[in-house]
Amino acid sequence: MNSNTPRYDAESVVVLEGLEPVRKRPGMYIGSTSLEGVQECLREIVDNAIDEALAGYCNKIIVRFEENGYYSIIDNGRGIPVEMMPKYGKSALEIILTKLHAGAKFDAKTYKISGGLHGVGSSVVNALSIHMIAEIMRDGKIYRQEYRKGTPVTKVTVVPKSQIGLINESGTAISFLPDPEIFTTGTTLDPVRALKLLKERAYLTPGVLLEFEHVKTEEKKGYFFEGGIVSLIEDVNLGKKVLHQPIYFKDAKGDIEIEVAIQYNDSIKETLQSFVNVINTKEGGTHVTGFRTALTKVVNDYAKKSGILKNETLTGDDTKDGMSAVIYVKMPSTNLQFEGQTKAKLGNTEVQTIAYQIVKEGLERYLEEHPDESKIIIGKMFVTQQARLAAKAARESVIRKSALEGTTLPGKLADCQEKDPDKSEIFIVEGDSAGGSAKNGRDRKFQAILPLRGKILNSEKSYLDRVMKFKELRDLVVALGTGIADLYNYEKLRYGKIIIMTDADVDGEHIMTLILTFFFRHLPDIVEKGHIYIAQPPLFKIYRGKQLFYAYNEEEQSQIIKEHFADNSYSIQRYKGLGEMNPDQLWETTMNPVHRVLRRVMVEDADEADRTFTMLMGEEVPPRKKFIQTHARMANLDI
Repeated sequence: MNSNTPRYDAESVVVLEGLEPVRKRPGMYIGSTSLEGVQECLREIVDNAIDEALAGYCNKIIVRFEENGYYSIIDNGRGIPVEMMPKYGKSALEIILTKLHAGAKFDAKTYKISGGLHGVGSSVVNALSIHMIAEIMRDGKIYRQEYRKGTPVTKVTVVPKSQIGLINESGTAISFLPDPEIFTTGTTLDPVRALKLLKERAYLTPGVLLEFEHVKTEEKKGYFFEGGIVSLIEDVNLGKKVLHQPIYFKDAKGDIEIEVAIQYNDSIKETLQSFVNVINTKEGGTHVTGFRTALTKVVNDYAKKSGILKNETLTGDDTKDGMSAVIYVKMPSTNLQFEGQTKAKLGNTEVQTIAYQIVKEGLERYLEEHPDESKIIIGKMFVTQQARLAAKAARESVIRKSALEGTTLPGKLADCQEKDPDKSEIFIVEGDSAGGSAKNGRDRKFQAILPLRGKILNSEKSYLDRVMKFKELRDLVVALGTGIADLYNYEKLRYGKIIIMTDADVDGEHIMTLILTFFFRHLPDIVEKGHIYIAQPPLFKIYRGKQLFYAYNEEEQSQIIKEHFADNSYSIQRYKGLGEMNPDQLWETTMNPVHRVLRRVMVEDADEADRTFTMLMGEEVPPRKKFIQTHARMANLDI
């Protein structure tokens, strides 16, 4: 370490106020006291380790789910300072973990770039934990202190051995047990969410190994990406037909550095991810605005200069289809301005100008040096423009005539009497036979039925004009009442529950997937807000005389037979389709809210869902073949 290296010791720590308010109002600090709050606690501690990596002092981070419910985060950074702070008569470690707004994040020399904005992470997690153990390795010694609900229960003590598992010659290990009095919905996190967090961080800290361990299940996984955001782009486009190699450039203006990666594929969906100091700015912000403005200007200037386009002018919307892009901003944490508590949108106005300049210069250089790829990319944008104009014509000639903005509903829709969306539901049913049973068996007060005939259009890569020419989909949009594309209005949704009800066979599963693809690609807001459900009709009817039971799978069937028909005298009917049930049976088993089973469709990981739909419904065969081979043993085939 040379003389110019910023010091990280007790003098770097600044204290703003005490910790008392945290347990009284935890939601103010971590957003939620559900499992989301536990996830936020994990993220806060992980990002402290990431800050050490961004500063260049750490290249390995371990996240471990302990068997006893603790979460441990270990890094090989410099280790939290442990020296005494004369002003407080306590060690820097204790101050950092027990005082709100205490930490080196307020000292710009110590952490120039940080994922933390307020410096509250460690102390808040401590306050909301039944028990926390901190172990620090500095200068060849291991220091430990323990806390309960934010209060120290031991002094900072030198110990002979690490309990948590410190690595190398320096570093920090934090192990915490979330308090069930605070997190009333549970404290057990899904490992999938932790893995997603680590994978995302690994892309943003190339050269840093992030490991995950689950002691109970013995699951171990690690992420290490030397390619950084280029690796992220390649992961996003996995299974898609890409049009060129990733475009990558990086530059800095003053103390703000911006990295950009772009790659177009042949889909009709944009995937744009933006980050500021490893914070995922899901709502975008000034850096994204600067990026989009520069992209539109550069491609238009180049297209006209090179003669690729004549009189056409591309809009920002024309540049989006098939674009996968990552914008990664690194800037001093002391200057960060976010809109809202969630840190989801960057507000720094100066970043917009810098992003515009860097993207403009980087893209101009790329297009000049890669004329063949430039022609392909701008050609893709031109196709998008033509599709957009066709879609606009479709809205005017088809959608409006179909009364999407009016009151005329499809003739085959059996509507319900209830007008309050929160109290009404619509069943999207496969075929007229099942539709007839559903119409006769429903409670018409709050249940509407819309039968669809045959397999609908695969809308994975279909633009709006083609989608709206397909009658079954047009009727569905009319029935829902929301409109579509730029006419979409969530407030006009007519049903709180949209229930897909198809046969429990291969064809039924295919139709269900086609319907889900339509919603995910063209009405994603309805999916994200949790309005889509899958009905679960029974597979078997088991009966003898007046004894009647329904089984939804083979396991239930065996259990019913064992409990109620031990003498082996019974009959079984295997339902091949919904149309085989009379209206009373369909009501009792599948539609009656008292007895039915519904699966709610939720999209917690939009990127993973996007990849799955692309793989299942796209044109690329090898990824789908691999998926089928991998999951073949799990399938229930009705042959």
